[in-house]
Amino acid sequence: MRRKDREVTDINEILQIVSKSKILHMGLFDENYPYIVPLHYGYEYAEDKHELVFFMHGAKEGHKLDLIQNNPNVCIELECDIELVPGGDNPCKYGSTYASIVGNGHVEIVDDEQEKVRGLKLLMKNQTGKEFDIDARMTSSVAVLKASLSEFTAKSRPKV
Repeated sequence: MRRKDREVTDINEILQIVSKSKILHMGLFDENYPYIVPLHYGYEYAEDKHELVFFMHGAKEGHKLDLIQNNPNVCIELECDIELVPGGDNPCKYGSTYASIVGNGHVEIVDDEQEKVRGLKLLMKNQTGKEFDIDARMTSSVAVLKASLSEFTAKSRPKV
């Protein structure tokens, strides 16, 4: 990381960034070009593995799932607290406040019904702040994805 002064290393601060963000961008391999898709997510932190785990959902078929089946390597990016920092008449003085996370890992299509339920509950909790009852009937209509990131970095340029 070039800007060490903006690096966030405290896991509690990193989890605050994950909690505040509501959309993640998942990068997959698609032959000659990356394929990036924005997704709602839920998450948990596996402390014993120092791993961020994200759960997403989507259609039960399609290009995204085909790519995951061909290559489960994934890059995840998310951000929050985006705000323009004005620079007046000097365009070089403009910037932005932000907090972001970028990580690499593997993504899988979840088959286990209990894990699908757990993942969708985490997704709804992160997106709405509410607890929901999710049952097998609900999970049968969607694919649930689980991305496990053992490598990740976080940066922040807070408002001053």
